[in-house]
Amino acid sequence: MSDVTASRKFGTGPLSRASALIYTLLVVELLVLLTAVPGLVVLVLLDRSAGNLPLMAACLLPAGPALSAALYALRHRSRELTELRPASAFWRGYRLNFGAALKIWVPWLAVLALVGTNLGNFSAAGVPGWWAALLVVLAAGGTLWVANALVITSLFAFRAVDVAKLAAYSLGRFPAATLANACLLIVAGGVTFFATEAALALLASVLTATLLWNSRAMITEVQERFTRQ
Repeated sequence: MSDVTASRKFGTGPLSRASALIYTLLVVELLVLLTAVPGLVVLVLLDRSAGNLPLMAACLLPAGPALSAALYALRHRSRELTELRPASAFWRGYRLNFGAALKIWVPWLAVLALVGTNLGNFSAAGVPGWWAALLVVLAAGGTLWVANALVITSLFAFRAVDVAKLAAYSLGRFPAATLANACLLIVAGGVTFFATEAALALLASVLTATLLWNSRAMITEVQERFTRQ
């Protein structure tokens, strides 16, 4: 076997691809923690009470651009062990999508904080029980929407209003992906409830990779129908 043939085969086998994926996930995880750590440290120390919800939302502000950069890096990752540059891809995605990610992340956090505050003070409000159910549905729907919006704004260059429309459209257009993301949301909520926000942060790259996998059909349609080839 020639040296050229051997060099072509190195880094392209199943074991090498699995190693490349694990390495990429680890690097992306470390960079997500690095970029989101200012808010995460305060978030972990806060008491889980309704009065702290606005502050908790503020602590999560850095997480939006960080997750956007993670989506970008994972989308553009190399499958070959010899071509790995996840850190470069992450920082490129962070620079490109910082402002765009915040435009969809901030409104979602504001709505979530408002809903949480209302639910936390529900007994004092004296409103009917169905209102609580409506608020929960609103929060869940908004979270599924922001997941789609974050994927779209991380991978494509659209105006914020167009991202919002495409994300809402995709909820009904791709029910299987919406259901899969709902299951992902339940898992994330369970980890946070039974453990801590820190445990959820340690799974950020895996959860982001799962979200990207769930969004394959949506990404393909957006690319084929709404971008110039």
